[in-house]
Amino acid sequence: MLKVSEILRVKGDTLYTASPDMPVSLAVQTMSEQDIGSLVIMESGMLTGMLTFREIIRHLHDHTDGEWGKTTIRAIMDDAPVSVTPNTSADEVQRLMLEKHARYIPVMDGPMLMGVISFYDMAQAIVAAQQFENNMLKAYIRDWPVDGNNASAEPS
Repeated sequence: MLKVSEILRVKGDTLYTASPDMPVSLAVQTMSEQDIGSLVIMESGMLTGMLTFREIIRHLHDHTDGEWGKTTIRAIMDDAPVSVTPNTSADEVQRLMLEKHARYIPVMDGPMLMGVISFYDMAQAIVAAQQFENNMLKAYIRDWPVDGNNASAEPS
């Protein structure tokens, strides 16, 4: 069974964080420059929230003038994000993502942030696992053992 720790190992350890008192405009700049859809919000070494493009779009919608002003991340972040552990199964992550409409889920090992799993990461891992299984099944079928009962009769 595929675990979150395996997905993180393949994904790598690059992680983007911000503080809750950072201006939203700076968060948007970071997300745009790094081509990422979320920032993990940390305060005093602890996870305090997630900022995704969803919260930013909601803020823009609510403030039709399009101005960021002095808005900080704290004002718009998700301050209670669902999280998983490195031992969580990929099936459970899929269920949580669908149930909670979460595209990004922090991975926590106790109080320590290990990474973030995205919907894209999950899709990529599932496709890779299915391709591996498909290749194994094809190899098994190709190498199917032939015994006396199943041997095809050859003309003499």
